[in-house]
Amino acid sequence: MDNTADEKPAIDAILQKVLDAVPFRLTTDDGVDAARRRFRELSRRLVHPELRVENRAIPGPAGPIDVRIYWPSGHEAQSPSRSPSRSPSRSPSRSPVVLFFHGGGFVLGDLDTHDASARQHAVGADAIVVSVDYRLAPEHPYPAAVDDARAATTWVAEHGHEIGADTTRIAVAGDSAGGNIAAVMAHQARDGDGPPLAFQLLWYPSTVWDATLPSFTENAAAPILDAKAVADFSRWYAGDADMFNPPPGMAPGRAENLSDLAPAYIAVAGYDPLRDDGIRYGELLAAAGVPVEVHNAETLVHGYLGYAGVVPAATAATDRGLAALRAALHS
Repeated sequence: MDNTADEKPAIDAILQKVLDAVPFRLTTDDGVDAARRRFRELSRRLVHPELRVENRAIPGPAGPIDVRIYWPSGHEAQSPSRSPSRSPSRSPSRSPVVLFFHGGGFVLGDLDTHDASARQHAVGADAIVVSVDYRLAPEHPYPAAVDDARAATTWVAEHGHEIGADTTRIAVAGDSAGGNIAAVMAHQARDGDGPPLAFQLLWYPSTVWDATLPSFTENAAAPILDAKAVADFSRWYAGDADMFNPPPGMAPGRAENLSDLAPAYIAVAGYDPLRDDGIRYGELLAAAGVPVEVHNAETLVHGYLGYAGVVPAATAATDRGLAALRAALHS
């Protein structure tokens, strides 16, 4: 990213009005419990109420994992009484499926805080979405979230027929910390520790864990997420791991081999400390021969998915990423 803070465009005017009217920051100053409470209490819109939604608990490495399944309009879930074919060939009566991992710095968030985002993915990609309530740090530091994500991804591959999914078309998606987890799932799939993936959609992810990138200084006091919060969340998630020399399961951009991963779309925001992290990961994937598109929404902030439908620029950026996901799953 060559633009300096003086050269890049200002924050989108409509977004700025929303931020002024409803100020919010992912601050860690008052501790974990207070941060979680503020995040849960943030006002959110109900979108796409027409979707069929079901909560389930699936087996996990440390006990049941709660998931929430969303079916796109026009798709009915597979009846458990039926005996569907498990043939690997694509079935026109089945929908592709997306594993969605929510953001929140590995510390905040749950199925409810990201219900709207999951619904947006189901509609935008015309796919079944399985949103995963993985364990959170600091109570459950790395690799708990990754272990839960892998269990959920494997469950979808093995039980997708039960929900009407075409398990030859599995994608992963996530925002922020969830983008990190989705990227790690792509690495594990490539290495045979998970089902093959058709696509990875990474919204403003943390992937290379390099706080020396210019955007960490340029956007140190950015709206929504600042550099201090990134550092605190990272420390809580790392636990006993070395956050300055993190393993690839924590920082997929540090992996020695980035080839043969699922095609990727990486969305970043101009006013986000993590902007250059996503851009750098895209450069690394491209250098390794992985098909990748990186889109920098220069006038937006971290977490802009939450403003889709309210701020036109956020809506356009969200639609662009979801269109890439839809094209990959339906081509």
